[in-house]
Amino acid sequence: MKKLLVAVALSAAFGSAFAAEDVTIDIAVIGAGGAGLSAAVEATNLGAKVIVVEKMAFPGGNTVRAAGGMNAAATALQQAKGTFDTPEIAFFDTMKGGHWKNNPDLVRTLVTKASSSVEWLLALGGDFRDVGLMAGASQPRTHRPTGGALVGPEVIRTLTTAAKARNIDIRTNTDALEILKDKSGRVTGIKVKSKKDGEYTIHATAVVDAAGGFGANNAMVSKYVPRLKGFSTTNHPGATGEGVVLAEIQTHPTVVPNVGEMITEAVRGNGAVLINKEGKRFFNELQTRDAVSAAILKQKDGVAYLFFDSDMQKSLKATNNYIKAPYALSGE
Repeated sequence: MKKLLVAVALSAAFGSAFAAEDVTIDIAVIGAGGAGLSAAVEATNLGAKVIVVEKMAFPGGNTVRAAGGMNAAATALQQAKGTFDTPEIAFFDTMKGGHWKNNPDLVRTLVTKASSSVEWLLALGGDFRDVGLMAGASQPRTHRPTGGALVGPEVIRTLTTAAKARNIDIRTNTDALEILKDKSGRVTGIKVKSKKDGEYTIHATAVVDAAGGFGANNAMVSKYVPRLKGFSTTNHPGATGEGVVLAEIQTHPTVVPNVGEMITEAVRGNGAVLINKEGKRFFNELQTRDAVSAAILKQKDGVAYLFFDSDMQKSLKATNNYIKAPYALSGE
């Protein structure tokens, strides 16, 4: 009897090795930091069904480590304290602090939208009512919890509370392995791996990749900035860049300019050749995508033409649709 009980216990212990069932949802969000949770809450507010996957054991990401506060100009809280501040003043302060090397378009978006972000979090029940002056600012515009407490934990508390109130499905200890696409390149969901349930697919009409950066992956950091090799980081241990790699895209060599239609690689595979504007064949069409793309971009105006004959057309039915399109020219 004892041996039988042991066998049953082992069977139960290994039950998690079986893959979980695939699920279908409106939006899949990768990452449960400030960006991912904000996206999930707002999407739910707009009527979408959302699943959030987070590789760590709990939500928060780097956001939970934020300390000073949220800079925002022309908020109601500033006005209540008699502080005169505008997005233009905040823009100047921010650009000056960055020695005018910042991308001005991004800075303008930041200073224009920050106040609505604070108001949104306040509406969700967050406490960001303490407005203080911090380095680099000409006006008090740093919004933080009452008494000047750390802002990051309050942002995450506010968002997780809002997510719970909306019954948003947050799946921790779950890695996003792949962003899935159909033959046309449209995103169709993500493949994930749970420590508990194994691999499965989340089918979705849209995917939000909010997995964060790679500050805790020094190999990746030093790849881009070699002088930082060996540096320590204040990033949380999960900021290792998998989400960045997931979203990397590869250029496709044959796309119709200004139309966006992709011409399948099978056209070249079945014998079509690439000709530039000078009427010359300039590269081996069967090289890898990156090499062919680079070769095309080196041609005059960065374009090329695919040439094929009727024998090749007969070998590939996909060409029948292409030759009917206005971008294709045919002749004897």
